[in-house]
Amino acid sequence: MKLVTAIIKPFKLDEVREALSSLGVQGITVTEVKGFGRQKGHTELYRGAEYVVDFLPKVKVDAAVADELVERVIEVIESAARTGKIGDGKIFVFPLEQVVRIRTGETGAQAL
Repeated sequence: MKLVTAIIKPFKLDEVREALSSLGVQGITVTEVKGFGRQKGHTELYRGAEYVVDFLPKVKVDAAVADELVERVIEVIESAARTGKIGDGKIFVFPLEQVVRIRTGETGAQAL
């Protein structure tokens, strides 16, 4: 099992969620986060005063998936989240040692 974590632009969340659902990924966790990469933030004008926005709003999507689905999950997230502009985000894959469904006590792939 793997934990696939994607940091994406907020307005792409619905497309990514739908793409993952079409693959059969049953559960995801979504967190609103802030960060920057190559974008390095930007300056904005508010009531005549200029200020720097260092951290840009992003969405973090976590999905625990079976090993055989990992490559396909990466592909659909990548295609659904892509705008072609800087700041589209990143996908990270982590090994997942154990999963336990609290309600039933199921473990491993059955808990997904």
